Amino acid sequence: TLPSLIQKNNNKVVETRLKKFYSSINQAILMAENDYGDKKIWYEDLAGADIDDEGNVIPDSSDVEKWFNKYLKPYMKVQKTETLADGSYMIYLSDGSAFRPWASSNRDWYFYPGNPKKCLDKYKLNIHAANGKCAFTFIFNPGSNSNSWKYHYNKGMEPYKVSWDGDSKKLYEGARFSCGGNEPHYCTALIQMNGWKIPDDYPYKVSY
Repeated sequence: TLPSLIQKNNNKVVETRLKKFYSSINQAILMAENDYGDKKIWYEDLAGADIDDEGNVIPDSSDVEKWFNKYLKPYMKVQKTETLADGSYMIYLSDGSAFRPWASSNRDWYFYPGNPKKCLDKYKLNIHAANGKCAFTFIFNPGSNSNSWKYHYNKGMEPYKVSWDGDSKKLYEGARFSCGGNEPHYCTALIQMNGWKIPDDYPYKVSY
């Protein structure tokens, strides 16, 4: 049927772009390490732009923008960038996808396999509603070696596995960040663990 063909195509595009993003962002991190040394040294947990009392973005106030422009942008095919209403910094790539850090921290990153405007128009800035459907969570936090962050310590940009106990069932349900729950950050990891293919029992219809 036509809807199932469309969904198959959506799946394929999302899978391809997720895998490509994972490869290209980590390539950029390796190249930055070549120039600036160990990522644990130059990674900083920074916030996006400040917002004034009238809800306008204050120009040149985004620390994460300056950090990204220095350490990662030179090694990626960036088409354009913009600052969103919440102060987060959206980076558009040449294949039509985009990504941004969370407004108050560049540990959490959200990847949009297609034009983020469609996803943002549908879900606004409610990332929990968009997660696993048209936005996918990654983490870059190489310096924290606590138990909660063990899957991210000394790593590049990885699918969100914060507080995961290693049980593959928990990627689906039964944990705070399970793909089928209210804060579905583990959806990206679920796809990664399946060879960057969306599993048949994946809980959502993806789009781009």
